[in-house]
Amino acid sequence: MEQPFEGACLCGSVKFSVQPPSLFCAHCHCNYCRAAHGAAFVTWVGAAEERFQLQDPEGRLVWHQSSKQSRRGFCGQCGSTLFFASDLAPGEMHVARALIRGEIDRAPEANAFHDQRVHWAGIADDLTSYDSSGPELERYKTIKTRD
Repeated sequence: MEQPFEGACLCGSVKFSVQPPSLFCAHCHCNYCRAAHGAAFVTWVGAAEERFQLQDPEGRLVWHQSSKQSRRGFCGQCGSTLFFASDLAPGEMHVARALIRGEIDRAPEANAFHDQRVHWAGIADDLTSYDSSGPELERYKTIKTRD
């Protein structure tokens, strides 16, 4: 059995591990991810919930309901955005790739919500790109704002 991927928030209060195989690794350019991370895009690693383990002994993980179906987990101590979970992807935990130490079982495979990308940050890769209207992102088309 492969070694789990491990990581933590900036202050180390919230730790996690993922037992391979991962489900995917992709760059997300959606408006929600950009706002949540303050970055041009975020790279997510998908993990089956049963392969994901959280270590939060001080109860620092806080969840923000970012839409009616989705929530984002962050450290209440240092503010690191760590996780994304959604009713639209049941049984999955999405983990911010930048917080995983070392290598994982796959490189980024795609650009999701490519049509929502910022144009001030060039993306120089040959990955497959999926736009909001494409069938590959069908389950996420129903995201509803909280209001």
